[in-house]
Amino acid sequence: MAKQYRTAKDAKGLKPGDQAPMFEAVDLHGEPYKLAEALGAGPVVLIFYRGQWCPFCNRHLKKLEGSLSQIYDKGASVIAVSPEKSEFLARTAEKTGVSFRLLHDENYHISDAFDLTFRPSAPHRLMYNTILGAQLEQAHSDDSQQLPIPATYIINTDGIIVWRHFDPDYKKRSSIKDILKHIP
Repeated sequence: MAKQYRTAKDAKGLKPGDQAPMFEAVDLHGEPYKLAEALGAGPVVLIFYRGQWCPFCNRHLKKLEGSLSQIYDKGASVIAVSPEKSEFLARTAEKTGVSFRLLHDENYHISDAFDLTFRPSAPHRLMYNTILGAQLEQAHSDDSQQLPIPATYIINTDGIIVWRHFDPDYKKRSSIKDILKHIP
């Protein structure tokens, strides 16, 4: 029997007031990252993005990079999470010029914990892989071709989600203004 995957409409995402899952991951340089340790230094702006092939993701990450000093001035750090392996994370860094950490969400553990994982329709997967060059089966840690809803979370030093931008429409992203307004 074929495995049943969720659609984007099935993903609900964690909400403000929820405890953020304390995850660990590896960045594009193979360095470990622990959310619990990062929260010891200040709030964390957590971005989920689809991959280096996504023009909307790249544009959003570039905008974040352009406002990084304002986010840092508020005492927060920024991390971006994708199911892509390190060589593909490196492509994101090259395309966007971001200086914040890009993390590999191996086997969708982080996007699953935040209730963001879904599988695009077959026509969407075909378009992503052929037209946009996503190479989802090679870029991810498995061949299921799942993705996260592109969401933004702000997590306070107590590990509580204080704000989120969540929209299954991948074209709609968090604004820098909203992020700055909600950093505690």
